[in-house]
Amino acid sequence: MSFGSFALTAVLLIPVSAAVVLALIANYNISARINVLAAMATFLSAALLFVDRPPTTSYLIVDDMNTVFIVLNTFVGFTTSVFSASYIDHELESGKLTPTYLRFYHAMYQVLLFGMNLALVSNNIGLMWVAIELATLSTVLMVGIYRTPQALEAAWKYFILGSVGIALALYGTILIYLAAQGAIGEGLDAMAWSVLVKRAASFDPALLNLAFVFLLLGYGTKVGLAPLHAWLPDAHAEGPTPISAVLSGLLLNVALFALLRFKMVMAANAKALAPGPLMVTMGLVSLIFAAFMLYRRRDIKRMFAYSSIEHMGIITFAFGMGGPIANFAGLLHMTMHSLTKSGIFFAVGHVAQVKGTQQMAGIRGLTVTHPVLGWTLVIGVLAISGVPPFGIFMSEFLVVTSTFSRQPWLALPLIIGILLAFGALILRMQGLVFGEPTGSNAPDRASLVPLFAHFGLVLAAGIFIPPLFVAWFQTVAAMLG
Repeated sequence: MSFGSFALTAVLLIPVSAAVVLALIANYNISARINVLAAMATFLSAALLFVDRPPTTSYLIVDDMNTVFIVLNTFVGFTTSVFSASYIDHELESGKLTPTYLRFYHAMYQVLLFGMNLALVSNNIGLMWVAIELATLSTVLMVGIYRTPQALEAAWKYFILGSVGIALALYGTILIYLAAQGAIGEGLDAMAWSVLVKRAASFDPALLNLAFVFLLLGYGTKVGLAPLHAWLPDAHAEGPTPISAVLSGLLLNVALFALLRFKMVMAANAKALAPGPLMVTMGLVSLIFAAFMLYRRRDIKRMFAYSSIEHMGIITFAFGMGGPIANFAGLLHMTMHSLTKSGIFFAVGHVAQVKGTQQMAGIRGLTVTHPVLGWTLVIGVLAISGVPPFGIFMSEFLVVTSTFSRQPWLALPLIIGILLAFGALILRMQGLVFGEPTGSNAPDRASLVPLFAHFGLVLAAGIFIPPLFVAWFQTVAAMLG
């Protein structure tokens, strides 16, 4: 076994093994530590893939398209596990959760990480579909962990809408296989990315067109694009905050990553439908819809859930525009949004605990009562709003300039949507962190290391991106067409 093969095996085997072990452990303190150690080991194993790549098989692949996303996925999974340890411990002490309800929490967390990792490294379109479905089912169980009527309703809505989406994605996947079967023949080769991209020029364009429509609707549901987004705000608001961080920071990215794989197949067939206009339309609709909805939110987690819809709209728009600059910007925005939004949910989770509410009316004067949390939230809101010198400013600037140079008439709704969202977030931030304090003033027991790590990386990326990552973004941007 090569060094790269060992690292890839570890990325998949560690979370599976940890899930089995954690399912047998009832003690929360022990299971929380094992969860953190397993997530850290998975991240370190993923980092080794930068050193050596394993050979491609019919089922697994590590290539330019997924290397950085595997490392990003495992890194955020690790930092979220650190945040989760202190957050869930507080929920236990406050009586909001009981050990019985938490019996399989950490096991499901590792299953979720395994599902997302498997989806990213799958070379088989069927295996990737199964992996995303596994990740979805594990998050459904965790969204409903509080067992309140609202949490169960949110989990049920997520399950129903997610199932509809994944069913549409399955139909699209089958159509891709049928399109490939005529040129490649039956068998695993007709389901392997590495083969599909090379042979896509000879596929039936009519089948490809139909397939991509179903795939866009199916995986678009998972991405949270409007009008397929209805599950996302409820899941964020009613589930535990660590799951909100993973949903916004990782799972939305994994679903969009799957869609980009199919976009590469479409781009390789000159007679197939151009996926760009469809993605641009859904991206703009999501951006503008979410920007307006930000003004009407009263729950802090729901507000940032709509912020996720906004940013996934920007990313989808960028990839729909296509071209070296827009694709580069989309990849950078995916990375920066993952780090920033998960960091924001870390802050929001602790804020809701110290104030005793998620309702923004009960959260005021954070910089007075809890200065570290308050100013950290300010940094997070400024970063996600696209204020320089944070990394999201750079990616949004590239999206806007690329749109101006290629389709100037599309730049107007894009800029309007971004400015509307910016105004809403800044308006809400002022009430949350400044002014007369309201709500509880419970002691701050936040785990701040994950917060500082995420926001530090986003700030550093806005100032300087290492040449290795720039080269990777450029390579993948060229692959996406």
